[in-house]
Amino acid sequence: MTDILMPALSPTMEEGVLAKWNIKVGDTVSAGDVIAEIETDKATMEVEAVDEGVVTEILVPAGTEGVKVNSPIARLKAEGESAATSAPSAPAGSAPAPAVVAAPAPAGVAPAPAAPRAADGARIFSSPLARRLAAQKGVDLASLKGSGPRGRIIAADVEAAQPGQAAPARATIAAPAPGSAPRQVQSLEQMGIAPGSYDLVPLDGMRKTIARRMTDSFRDIPHFPLTIDLEIDRLLDARARINTALEPRKVKVSVNDILIKAVAAALKIVPEANASYTPEGIAIHHHADIAVAVAIDGGLITPIVRAAETRSLADISVAMKDLAERARSRKLKPDEFQGGTFSISNLGMFGIKSFASIINEPQGCIMSVGTGEKRAVVRGDQLAIATVMTVTLTCDHRVVDGSIGARFLNVFKGFVEDPVTLLA
Repeated sequence: MTDILMPALSPTMEEGVLAKWNIKVGDTVSAGDVIAEIETDKATMEVEAVDEGVVTEILVPAGTEGVKVNSPIARLKAEGESAATSAPSAPAGSAPAPAVVAAPAPAGVAPAPAAPRAADGARIFSSPLARRLAAQKGVDLASLKGSGPRGRIIAADVEAAQPGQAAPARATIAAPAPGSAPRQVQSLEQMGIAPGSYDLVPLDGMRKTIARRMTDSFRDIPHFPLTIDLEIDRLLDARARINTALEPRKVKVSVNDILIKAVAAALKIVPEANASYTPEGIAIHHHADIAVAVAIDGGLITPIVRAAETRSLADISVAMKDLAERARSRKLKPDEFQGGTFSISNLGMFGIKSFASIINEPQGCIMSVGTGEKRAVVRGDQLAIATVMTVTLTCDHRVVDGSIGARFLNVFKGFVEDPVTLLA
């Protein structure tokens, strides 16, 4: 008898909602069958069975909230095994060997290789994603020690390994020193707010994750802002002409689409700004994978335009429209909102003049875009009127220092104020 565990569908997922079962007791499950729908803090995902067998118990009913990752949600028996048959004996207190479920591979990505075996024929227990990453990196799974349940090899183990080498031992996080424990948040009553004088909206998974990640980022990353004004009249003129040319294709480019392209182009010229801090060194990314903040019910999500430096404005526009629509309906796949190298947050449509965003780890920068408005500017010794937009670049000082951030903004400014150069 084996347990199916609540899967971790994203690196930040700690719990989720078991929204729907596609199986019932007595059903025979094969590897690859879609058995359930799980709501995470970011999206609703279908999950597939990896092992096969007959469903003997549904341990967590559909609609259950707050189901912890790696907790048992259903139980299978192998073919030929009676329902009363127990799993092989294990040390007291140990859990039965779990059957795992996995999200389907993203579109365009090959399915995970079959479960590998060691030289002696023993099966190597590993997740489908770990097997796919190992095949891509040339890592021998037999050389790795898994950190998942019951020693199962997971994606993080493969990512930490070098081709042909075993994964390094994982560092443990020491307990906080006395006096350094996180500050305990007082209740409203403790702060003098009378009970009954407010309505309490419970925190959902998304809001809890946002609160935790933003607190960690603001506390732990040494960050600083750089602010610059951009004259965007030529950009607005260019946008109008581009959209006229794209009318037959029914594509409409937004100002934000042009900013995405300008950021990507500037990152190719100043690659030091397209970077992430790691304990082993600074990672300079090969592509500008631009994460764009999109407001959705209950919070926000950052779908990613991959390799934006290689894409046309029309392509970026179509991609962003699709990503934003699926983000609002929580239909994005994890690879569509995880792993960006640079973020853009635009509140200009709400009339916000300027603001500074919190860095989205592990990215080294996030750009905050304000509204474009008519302002008085000085040209030579004369006053003039121009449409001006203020942008603020928040930088991780461990990765991007002031001179790198300033060089990036100057290159970005050149592309925005003379958008013809984006087509060069």
